Amino acid sequence: MLKINEQKFSEMDELSLQKVPFFFVIDFLMEKVLIFSQEDLDAQKILVDFPNFKNIQPFTFEPKEVSWKSFPQPKEDYQKGFEIVQNHLKLGDSYLINYTCETPIETNLSLEEIFYQSEAKYKVLLPENFTFFSPETFVEIKNQEIFTHPMKGTIEASVPNAINELKNSVKEKAEHYTVVDLLRNDLSMVADWVKLDEFQRIDFLKTRNKNLYAMSSEISGKVKPEFQNKIGSLMKTLLPAGSILGAPKPKTLEIILEAETYERGFYTGVCGYFDGESLDSCVMIRFIQQNGENLTFRSGGGITHLSKLADEYQEMKNKIYVPIH
Repeated sequence: MLKINEQKFSEMDELSLQKVPFFFVIDFLMEKVLIFSQEDLDAQKILVDFPNFKNIQPFTFEPKEVSWKSFPQPKEDYQKGFEIVQNHLKLGDSYLINYTCETPIETNLSLEEIFYQSEAKYKVLLPENFTFFSPETFVEIKNQEIFTHPMKGTIEASVPNAINELKNSVKEKAEHYTVVDLLRNDLSMVADWVKLDEFQRIDFLKTRNKNLYAMSSEISGKVKPEFQNKIGSLMKTLLPAGSILGAPKPKTLEIILEAETYERGFYTGVCGYFDGESLDSCVMIRFIQQNGENLTFRSGGGITHLSKLADEYQEMKNKIYVPIH
C-alpha cells in the first residue's frame, strides 16, 4: 500500500490555488514530495533547465577527455527479475511491466558537469543527490488544457530502416498502444474531452555512444473543474506515471516491487514547474544517483509477453548513456 504524502500534495494545491509559482519533485512511490520556491532553489543550489524555466548560470569547463565506464549486472542476475515479470504476464496479472535496474558507473565528470554538458528537454541537478536528462514530458497544462506525451519504444538508429522497424515491430507497437491506452484512461480521471492528437511520432536521441529513435504520442483534454488550479490533487490522481509503471497500475506496481532489487527513489518519479498559471512536468528518466562517492545509473524498459530476454537486457544497457556530443 502506498504511503502517499497527503500533506505535501495539499500544500501544492494551496500554492496553485493562490497562483504562487513553485518547483516540485515527487518520488516514484509518492512518499517524498519536495516543494521549492525560486529562492529555495537558489539557496540550495538546485539547478533546473526546463523549456520555459531555467535558473542556470554560465559554467566554464576544463577541457578533458571524458571517461565513462558502466558495470551492468550479469545477464543471469537480470534474468531473475525478468522471469518474475514474465511469470506474472503469463498469469494475466499485467500486460505491460516496466522493469528497471541500477548499474554502477565510473566517470571523471562531476554531477554538475554532467548536468551542464548533457543535452535534453528537461534537466535537474540536486547537488550530491542526483541529476537527470529526460526527453519525456509528463503533463503540461496551459489555459486549463492538459497534454501528455507517452514515450515508449526505442531502437538503435544504426539499424537498417530503423524508423520503419520501430513503427512496425509487433512488440514495440504492443507496448506503445498499451501505454497510450493507459494514459488516455488516466487523463480521463482529471480531464474531459480527452483525445489522441498525434500517434507514434519518432524522435531522434543523440548520445555519445549510440544514437536512438524513440516513439511518442500526444493526448490532450480539458481539465475538469474540480481539478483546475489544484496541481497536488491532479498529480496524486495521475501518479505513478503509466509510462514507467505499466498496466493495470495497482497490480503492476506490486510486481515491480517484487522483481526489482533496489529502491527507485526519485527515479521514474516526476518533477515540474508551476509558474502561477501554467504547468510543465517531466518523468525523471535518464537518471544518475549519487550515494557518497558512488554513482549508479538507472535504466530499463517495458516488458510484454512478447519480450525476449536478450533484447531487453541489451535495451537496459543501451540506455546507460549521457547525451554529450
